[in-house]
Amino acid sequence: MSVTIHPTAIVDEGAQVGNDSRVWHWVHISGGAQIGSNCSFGQNVFIGNHVVIGNNCKIQNNVSVYDNVTMEDDVFCGPSMVFTNVINPRSAVTRKNEYRSTLVKRGVTLGANCTVVCGVTLGEYAFVAAGAVINKDIKPYALMAGVPARQIGWMSQFGERLALPLTGNAETLCPNTGQKYVLREGYCSVQE
Repeated sequence: MSVTIHPTAIVDEGAQVGNDSRVWHWVHISGGAQIGSNCSFGQNVFIGNHVVIGNNCKIQNNVSVYDNVTMEDDVFCGPSMVFTNVINPRSAVTRKNEYRSTLVKRGVTLGANCTVVCGVTLGEYAFVAAGAVINKDIKPYALMAGVPARQIGWMSQFGERLALPLTGNAETLCPNTGQKYVLREGYCSVQE
């Protein structure tokens, strides 16, 4: 197994880290974490016990992935973004049995300093702008921005903004790849 682990990193016994993954300075991966291959964990990242991370995920500096977060393949977490796992935390009240699960589907991008409030699903290839606060489910390919986040457009799998209205029926091509995207009844999809 070829995993690069910096000497300052802590990978607890029992953690599963896939081939060709890179664990950089001052990262802490808890013993119950399940991590796919070809992942990268930047400086000062924390990964909880009950976390599943797919293949080819990039977790940038200062990101905390707390228990009950599942990421599918090809997810990008920008610097200092954060997940939560309790909806109503209080220091004096123990709520570990109340964790809410968060699902980040394939290809999602989470911008720097954004926050994902627990209990939501982020659809495939959704794109969350820097600093946004996600507190509800996100449609596939949706471009989200603001506090709280609202949808302001659609993004291609390549990461290009699509010339589609937010609602209605329409078609367009990714400006970079030429791949065709179709908007029907408020949902965007790739036309094969």
